[in-house]
This record gives sequence, C-alpha cells and structure tokens, in this order.
Amino acid sequence: QVQLVESGGGSVQAGGSLRLSCKISGNLGRSYCLGWIRQTPGKEREGVASLGSNNIITYADNVRGRFTISRDDSENTLYLQMNALKPEDTAMYSCVADRGYCYFAILEQSPFRGRGTQVAVSS
Repeated sequence: QVQLVESGGGSVQAGGSLRLSCKISGNLGRSYCLGWIRQTPGKEREGVASLGSNNIITYADNVRGRFTISRDDSENTLYLQMNALKPEDTAMYSCVADRGYCYFAILEQSPFRGRGTQVAVSS
C-alpha cells in the first residue's frame, strides 16, 4: 500500500514562495514516477511537475522556471519548491505516484494520491 502525505501549503502574496513536502511510504517498485498535480474547483486536475525513477524531470509550461521538484531518498520525501507565485497558482496541490511511465496524463488519474494541501496566492 502506497501512502502519500503532503504538507507545506498556505497563503502568500504574489511573488512569494512556498515549499511543499510529501512523505511517501510503501513500495512502488523499481520503475516509478512521482509528481505533483493541482486542481481548482470546476477545473480538471493539472500536472505540475514529475520526477521519474530515472531522474528525468518534467514541468508544465506554466510553472517551468518558477517551480522545482526534488526528492530526498533518505527521508522518502518529495518536494516542490514554488517561487514567484502567481494568483493563478492558487489550487489544491496533491502529491501523486505511479508505477511505470512518467506522463502527466497518467499521474492525473493515479490512485496513489495524497489528500492535498491548499495553496492560495493573493494579488
């Protein structure tokens, strides 16, 4: 059983920064993908960033250059450093994991998803 628990959300002004953390437990196997997705009411889930077991990183176009995904294997923790935040980044951010290919379309539908942490960016 894979479990993911996020922390680190909050409210900031535009231009500010937040770091999200995701504690991961359980066995994903040798080939896996970790990532962050976000969702706002009335909108579909949106892939934000992914990090594969092969260390390949992918960012959504609207966060590239502002967000950084990383992991600490010794702590079994995934991070999302978010800088230069914009009001349109306001959303519920969830940590996700999946076995196999690292595509946003797969992560957005993954059953291995944390409960989420809310990020609110004011202008």
